[in-house]
Amino acid sequence: MKTIHVSTTVNGDAAEFICGPDESLLDVLRNRLGLTGAKEGCGTGDCGACSVMLDGRLVCSCLVLGAEAEGVTVDTIEGLAEGDHLHPLQQSFIDHAALQCGVCTPGILVAAKALLDRNPDPTETEVRYWLAGNLCRCTGYDKIIHAVMDAAKTMRAA
Repeated sequence: MKTIHVSTTVNGDAAEFICGPDESLLDVLRNRLGLTGAKEGCGTGDCGACSVMLDGRLVCSCLVLGAEAEGVTVDTIEGLAEGDHLHPLQQSFIDHAALQCGVCTPGILVAAKALLDRNPDPTETEVRYWLAGNLCRCTGYDKIIHAVMDAAKTMRAA
């Protein structure tokens, strides 16, 4: 099988990897780059657990080929915090106990950040619609929504 050399930027850092032509971006992130935050929940793009940003666009990395990362910017959950300083969304999820098993949490945080980057003052309905592609089997969503709304408020005040 032919392999592909890919040069990209991941979480602000230059990255290179070799992958197969049918290898997903999720597999590349986890198995080649050691970024295990994105999770495979379904493998079909239905759960959002593998959500990442690809050139500023929210995508399910299980549906994107690793080769498609050539020359683009990939942002994952690992790039959300700045060193030991948590992003306001991360802190809000802790404060609101908006996580349990953690499988869905990285994808939800990436999706929520994408929303707040586009709309720093969303309504609760907008947050619910934006996160509708992220499934959680543990929390019941209310704590997640409240955490996102509180983080938005904190970020606007900063």
